[in-house]
Amino acid sequence: MPRCSFLTIFAATLLLPGLAGAAGKKAPDLNLSFHLQAEPGDRRVFKQLTAGKEVIFQKGAAISTKDVVAFRSFPAEDNNSYGIVFQLGKTATNRLRNLSTAHQGKLLLAVVNGQVRDAVVIDKPVNDGLIVIWKWISLAEVKLADQHLPRIGEDPRAWKKRIKKK
Repeated sequence: MPRCSFLTIFAATLLLPGLAGAAGKKAPDLNLSFHLQAEPGDRRVFKQLTAGKEVIFQKGAAISTKDVVAFRSFPAEDNNSYGIVFQLGKTATNRLRNLSTAHQGKLLLAVVNGQVRDAVVIDKPVNDGLIVIWKWISLAEVKLADQHLPRIGEDPRAWKKRIKKK
């Protein structure tokens, strides 16, 4: 067997498993996390430049993807991106209520697929189970959320039927 053919076959065997996986129809994962501003001296924190200053946040997410049951997107005020409202399940709604009552004045940092998107000041208790990222969400991220979550008010069966058509 000529050397060139062997190298071609060898390269193809290395590349084909990756290409075969890319041909699947499963949507990429959607990873959401909301991190509470940490106190000085807290362990397991990370630093993030927020509103022009370095702020420390807890590494452990206060709210994450598994807590979300539905969403709704909207055009952000910057006219270049979107915002998203996430509806939380019952347990996470209670957790958000307790967190927002106990930590007023602190920041809550939103991270989507590993990228910081927005931070909000907790100014009052949140009782409705809705958490918002106000800006810097791309259309591609809205479409990704649409593949993983029903819209707020949408019947989950209708959502499953809708995403199967795509």
